[in-house]
Amino acid sequence: MKPSLLTSVLGGLLAATTLTAFTASPAHAEKTRFEFWYGLSGDLSERVQEACSKFNQSQGDFEVVCTSQNGYDTTLQNTIAAYRAKKQPAITQIYDAGTLDLMLSKAFVPAKKLMADNGYKIDWDNYFGGIANYYATAAGELNSFPFNSSTAMFYYNVDAFQKAGIDFKPDTWEQVEEAARKLKAAGYACPMGMSFDTWATMEQFSAIHNQPIATQANGYKGLDAEVVFNKTKFVDQVKFLKKLADEKLVVIKTKQLGMDVVPAFTSQTCQMIQTSIADHGTIGKTLPEGVKWEVAMLPVWKGTERQNSLVGGASLWVMAGLPDAQYKGAAAFLNYLGTPEMAQWWSTVTGYIPVTKTGFEAMKANGFYDKAPYKGRELAIDSLTYTPTSENTRGIRLGGFTQIRKEVGTALEAIFMQNADVQTALDQAAERSNAVLRRFEKTYAGQTLN
Repeated sequence: MKPSLLTSVLGGLLAATTLTAFTASPAHAEKTRFEFWYGLSGDLSERVQEACSKFNQSQGDFEVVCTSQNGYDTTLQNTIAAYRAKKQPAITQIYDAGTLDLMLSKAFVPAKKLMADNGYKIDWDNYFGGIANYYATAAGELNSFPFNSSTAMFYYNVDAFQKAGIDFKPDTWEQVEEAARKLKAAGYACPMGMSFDTWATMEQFSAIHNQPIATQANGYKGLDAEVVFNKTKFVDQVKFLKKLADEKLVVIKTKQLGMDVVPAFTSQTCQMIQTSIADHGTIGKTLPEGVKWEVAMLPVWKGTERQNSLVGGASLWVMAGLPDAQYKGAAAFLNYLGTPEMAQWWSTVTGYIPVTKTGFEAMKANGFYDKAPYKGRELAIDSLTYTPTSENTRGIRLGGFTQIRKEVGTALEAIFMQNADVQTALDQAAERSNAVLRRFEKTYAGQTLN
């Protein structure tokens, strides 16, 4: 591997060079302890705990105490409450939808300041634009450190395709419908599984089709943004999916109904799904040995000029109001997570993707993506970098976006489960979403987005 690649930071941080060496503490000195709260659970929580243990064993100055909050929403709520009570963790994992809440809270130490203050030189331009821009200021400076980054992908069962006589990869929605009809004719009860998660169905679809979610560049240009998803190609997409659902070519799969889309795919109940690249590892481990399956970029409508998809996942924020010693520990921990060894390990055991250009190249040079368990994950990078980011593909920076997602999800449930009119349901969701935005704007009256 080239020396320049060895300095790259993978899986969450930028290439960094330590300017200040931390010497081991004397045996009698007590380690500086600091907390890291995160929202991942299950197998991913175990991987985070493993990463924390590796850091604690790698040096003698600091001890990170890592605690799962068992969900992204809960992590955001608990972090804000803890900050108000002056009991905040040093580092907290905040998902994409909570970015604006943290930005306007002013309760954090910017990424650039943290690393500079603690002796780390960062190549901030090393981030993939499609990832960095979601968490950056208008001037392009990162507020937080991308940690577990992903994007939505299309998974399909190759064995089922072959049995149904399908000899193409579904690159377009026209091909998805054709494949679904052939799968149905071949006796498959669930050609494609779908949930009410808006991340892939609305957000990613809108980005790759160059459709806005809201005015003001999806909220990046001001708190006075209004949603417009009820006036774009997303409406036609929902009508299309509802037509397929009525013909049993698309089948709703949710936890509430007993089986979400990923287990529906790994149990071979459904033969096509849309889900995160982060599920790639779980799918590979869970499908019976020997079953052939593939992953592809999300389909677009024929004739569409595909755009880059949106980054999902979460980033790591360093909270304000703590002793300098904890910031030294936080910086050391974040730097450690970004070493080539740790970052490749993280990508290997989770399915999340590297977020730096040199990081991705280093993994390719290592032959990471040539190995069967990981082959296909590089397509997530292709999707995120398909075009330079634009106003419709940079990201979504709307206040109360968690609630807006719930409003759209509720509309989709009404459409698919109660036969509600598509346009009416989406109009009502948009009206409720705009009410959320106006309340958020009032809360932060006078503040501007930098």
